[in-house]
Amino acid sequence: MRFAYLLLLSVLVCASWMETSMAEEKVEYPTFGTIERKDPRLDALLPKEARMEKLASGFKWAEGPIWNKAGSFILFSDVPENVIYKWQEGDTKATPFMRPSGYTGSVARGGEPGSNGLTMDKSGRLILCEHGDRRVARQELDGTKKTLADKYDGKRLNSPNDVVVKSNGDVYFTDPPYGLVKNWEDPAREQDVCGVYRVAEDGKVTLLTGELKRPNGLAFSPDEKILYVAQSDGEKPIIMAYPVKDDGTIDAGKVFFDALPLAKQGKKGAPDGMKVDKDGNLWATGPGGVLILAPDGTHLGTLATGVNTANCNWGDDGSVLYITADKQLCRVKTSTKGNGW
Repeated sequence: MRFAYLLLLSVLVCASWMETSMAEEKVEYPTFGTIERKDPRLDALLPKEARMEKLASGFKWAEGPIWNKAGSFILFSDVPENVIYKWQEGDTKATPFMRPSGYTGSVARGGEPGSNGLTMDKSGRLILCEHGDRRVARQELDGTKKTLADKYDGKRLNSPNDVVVKSNGDVYFTDPPYGLVKNWEDPAREQDVCGVYRVAEDGKVTLLTGELKRPNGLAFSPDEKILYVAQSDGEKPIIMAYPVKDDGTIDAGKVFFDALPLAKQGKKGAPDGMKVDKDGNLWATGPGGVLILAPDGTHLGTLATGVNTANCNWGDDGSVLYITADKQLCRVKTSTKGNGW
């Protein structure tokens, strides 16, 4: 009897210790920014109690978040620092995952040399837009890297910025000059346009359009019949919508959303990275933070960060939106899911 009593007591003490330990391990992340609601349709996408959480900070310019499903963690670029960071639940800070991330040259340089946009292909391989090395690369499963695109028409690319993979494996990317040390005026620039490109599975690189002055983030509609491209040009901050043809090229586009009125209000930021949810709503960075746009272009609301905001992406079970906002990594729990989850 005494043995049974001691055994029960031991179990209770152990359970109490585990409960206390787990409670101590749970990290409470501070609230970051606010949520502005402009249209009742937003209530179906963001619960009333939703709040943005600041998960990590101290970066120079955080960009390109991508969720690693196999490892259950988020990766993102610090472009000026030439580092990809990793963060996962319970961490109080991010840790380096890849250094260097976008510039492997031996000569020190300034500007924004590191990786920018990141994504995963259907095999779980990391695809990187590498500013300094001026290429789109893929990290193979054995850790080596393969160049997917570094030239078009025999000339070096400017500095690939953002990237998305179509369901058939084709890779689409934008190529503004932000990674060149002197931007458009850099003497090393070889391209005459800032293009939107497609890399077919056979490796062929096609210029889809050169009409945008500063193409940046891009995303497909759920049915892949529309390619959205953000332009971060201060004089014409817009999001374009291009019909996608059966061969993977695009037809003439139209302005889907004009962010100039928001910019004129003094809101920080410009159209940059964006993602689409399962119902075709765009979660697009722009003046004010992350703009939530219905498929018809209506501005439903804003995740107001108060800072220049670079990009966002879905993670966890697909309902959590991770946001790279200037020097911070943030997140918000939504009532929807990212396209493809």
